[in-house]
Amino acid sequence: MLQISELASKEKLPIKFLEQIFTQLKSAGYVASRRGKFGGYSLARPMSRIKFGAVIRLIDGPLAPIRCVSQTSYARCSCPDENHCGLRILMFDVRNAVSTILDRYTLADIVEITLRKYRRDKVTPPFLHRSIPLTSVLPQKKEALRSKRRAAARNRFSRSSGSETNNHPPNVR
Repeated sequence: MLQISELASKEKLPIKFLEQIFTQLKSAGYVASRRGKFGGYSLARPMSRIKFGAVIRLIDGPLAPIRCVSQTSYARCSCPDENHCGLRILMFDVRNAVSTILDRYTLADIVEITLRKYRRDKVTPPFLHRSIPLTSVLPQKKEALRSKRRAAARNRFSRSSGSETNNHPPNVR
């Protein structure tokens, strides 16, 4: 559980500002709250299902730098010919590039990238309690094992289906 007052003091942000953000996040189903002395906020869905683009659009609004290229809040600009406006074409590319990047990454991805950099630099993250080993938070071994299993399964399948002496179909589960 994350308490807004604790986050506000650590990040030096106004409590009212954070309350507004968390209210938006809660109404969109990203976080859940619990009242009381030990209450606070926690994630309401897995980190792997929280896309950065969606959260930024929720809190900040459209990603488009100008309204005439926005997908969600389009407004015609003062340009006499939108289809041939160089500025609009440039801003359309900017919007597409930003949205492609932000919609590609999840909260889980960003946490993994952050922890990987801490591990590479052999630094304990400031947000982890000192008694928690960094390796216990990182899914590196699990993911490496999963990749090895997938590769082994592909090899088994390609050997069994590519063999001319094998008269039996490959095992399908």
